[in-house]
Formats: sequence, structure tokens, C-alpha cells
Amino acid sequence: MKPSEATAKYFERAANLLQLTDHQRHALLTPYREVKVECNIVKDDGSMGTFVGYRVQHDNSRGPMKGGIRYHHLVDIDEVNALAQLMTWKTAVVDLPFGGAKGGITVDPKSLSMQELQRLTRVFTQKLADVIGTYSDIPAPDMGTNAQTMAWIVDEYSKFRGYSPGVVTGKPVELGGSLGRESATGRGLLFAAECLFAESGRTIADFKYAIQGFGNVGMWAARFIAGAGGKVVAVADVSGAVSNPNGLDIPALCEYSQNHRSIIGFPGSEPMASEDVLFSDADVLIPAALGDVLTANNADRVRAKWIIEGANHPTDIEADTILHSKGVTILPDIFANAGGVTVSYFEWVQNIQQYRWEEDQVDGALRKVMRKAYRDIQQNKLIYQCDYRTAAFVLAVERVKRASILRGL
Repeated sequence: MKPSEATAKYFERAANLLQLTDHQRHALLTPYREVKVECNIVKDDGSMGTFVGYRVQHDNSRGPMKGGIRYHHLVDIDEVNALAQLMTWKTAVVDLPFGGAKGGITVDPKSLSMQELQRLTRVFTQKLADVIGTYSDIPAPDMGTNAQTMAWIVDEYSKFRGYSPGVVTGKPVELGGSLGRESATGRGLLFAAECLFAESGRTIADFKYAIQGFGNVGMWAARFIAGAGGKVVAVADVSGAVSNPNGLDIPALCEYSQNHRSIIGFPGSEPMASEDVLFSDADVLIPAALGDVLTANNADRVRAKWIIEGANHPTDIEADTILHSKGVTILPDIFANAGGVTVSYFEWVQNIQQYRWEEDQVDGALRKVMRKAYRDIQQNKLIYQCDYRTAAFVLAVERVKRASILRGL
């Protein structure tokens, strides 16, 4: 099933509970704009490189559109459409004044030099300059991009519109970025988990964790979980996976990963196949890498009783059904990984105000947003007697629907 089809099915569940009309369903699902551009650059060896880029703007009824830009060889229009729609629901779940968008370039960033990546980013920015902006569509880093990528976008865009730090978020602090933004998705995931476990009077320290993905999200989540007393027993990155049933030394693993660009060979751990992290003997599984890693083919092998989605769309719809039938509780991506876009909102506010917040102010505001969103989801879960994902979609769809009606769209 295509990502956009799966996302549409989750939407339909919510739409049925809300008894939306056919017109409302069609209007809420249809993207506001789809852009496809050709990006040509001169490579370091003098040859020409041609790449295809996309930007899908899904909905702007609640405010400017917001969503990351990813550089990955599997990027296509269907994936970008699905992720743009998910951003609409994600920003609505945490009640940010944004709509949803997403973008990307079909490229393996590791195949290009730093100079080539800069040229590609600048060309992509030129092609999008008329459709992004501080009050229209605000990109951010995603898979394969980072703060440096955002710095190039700000510089290139500012050539057309004047100094515009608010055109993207996730920038270096020196160029208007926010303190706390780099760690925000992982910290938000921690706050989400705290809310979930507090329902049964338990804490982070009461569980064992397996984390698939050790990039920005997975690494920060591991740090915060270990710092709160949780035992991380298995971790996977692109090179492989390691485990220790007594708990990995996460600060040391983070340092080892940064020094070796891999977690393989980490002292005090045993190697394991990357996919096997999903089936570890852990209480809590955190998929924090690519989408669609939990499928109908492997969901039966999951041993964790809780899944907290750090990645976008890591669980396909068939796996979602299987896991719920097994009694697995899933905190969905449109809530669990919303810490990044929430602190992106704080960064955008700081850029508009031209005033920088202290890091403890950022972290405290993020905690309030995540806790309120959890309470709102939990209320819907009780009203509609449904799972967390459906409750989150109901919350989001209702908010976007109401904004659209009030605006007369």
C-alpha cells in the first residue's frame, strides 16, 4: 500500500467518527499545491547532474504551511504527498497555527560532496522561491538535511526577498536558530512517553527500550530516556545493531557513534541484525528511522507492549491492525514526534519577534504543548472508545475542518 493510501485510510476512520460529508472529506484530503522541479548542477568533475525536487503544500487553513525537506534516493511524489498530509494533522494535534507541507529531492546525499550539496540546495531554493516564505510555507530539516542545509536556503532565499531568517526553521543558532531545536524531537518523544506511562502510575525508569535508528531523533531519545533512568537494551543505525540485556551505556555509545560513524564494535555490546532490533526483548519499541519498517510480514514478531513512533509513518496500516489485536499500545507519529515541529514554531516566533528565548524556556514550553496534546488525545480516546492513533486523527481533522469552515473555504 502506498504511503498516501495508508494515510488516507487513517483519515477516513476519523472522518467516519466525525460524520464528515463527502465534500468535506474531499476538500480536506486534496493538496493545496504540488510542485515538481528540475534541479541541474555542475558537479565537481565538470559533469552535469540532474535531480528532481518536490514540494507539496497540503493545507493552510490554520496558518502558514510547515514541513521538512528530505534528501533521499527514494523520495517520490507519493511519499511527499503522504508526509505533507501528516504534517497537517501533526501541527493540528499539538495545536500550532500551521498547516502541512513537505518537500524533498530524489538524491543520495552521501553521493555528493559538500560543495555539490550546496549548489543543489541553492538551485532547489531558486525554484521554490515563489512558493515558500515566512508567512506562506516554512521548510525545516528532515532525513538527509540539517542545519547547514537550512543556512544555505536562508542565504539563497534572502537574495530574492531580503534577509529572511523566518523562511526556514532548524537553522544554526548563529543564523537565527533556536536553542533546543536540535534535540527537540527526541525530547518531545520523552515527554510523550512520560504522559503515556503516567496513566498507569509508572515512569520512564520502569521499562526497557529498543530504538531503531540512531540519527538525530533516536540518539537524543536514547540520551533522554537513559537520563531518566530507562534501560536502553538495543539500538540500530544504518551500519547494523548492538544490544546488551543489562542496558547499553548510552552516553558512551553516542560518543562512539560520532567518532566512528557507526555503532558496530561498541565495547560492552553484542552485534545483531538491524531488523532484529524491532523484535528485541524490550518493553518499549521506538522506531526512529525510515517509514514502513513494521509491516504485515513482521508485526507478529514484535515483543514490545508499547510502540512510540519517532519516525514518520513507521507502521503500515496492516501492521497497525495486527499490533492492536496483540494488545500493543501505539503512540502515533503525529503526536509522538511532534516535538521537532513544535520547537520549529518557537524558532519561527523568535525570528518574527527578533528575540531569542533561553533554552529552559524552550524546553518548558515544549513540555506544556506535549502534555496538553496528550490530554486532548486521551479525551477523544475515551469519547470515541478508540486507539491513540484514531483519537489523534479525530482531534486533528476536527480542528482543520473547523478552521476551514470558519474561513469559508
